[in-house]
Amino acid sequence: MKYFLCVLGMVFILEGLPYFISPEKLKKYLAKITAVPDSTLRLLGLASMIAGLILLYFGRR
Repeated sequence: MKYFLCVLGMVFILEGLPYFISPEKLKKYLAKITAVPDSTLRLLGLASMIAGLILLYFGRR
């Protein structure tokens, strides 16, 4: 559980960086993302989940 909380904390830190560093650029980026088709966003989401699983696999070996 301790390891999980450390990883979760790192995720929050990484997710919060763009909001802290340049919120004005993030707003522009998020406005553009609405023009991207749902299928493309799903594909990107799937690719990132697969990449995460691969990293977990090699990290836990």
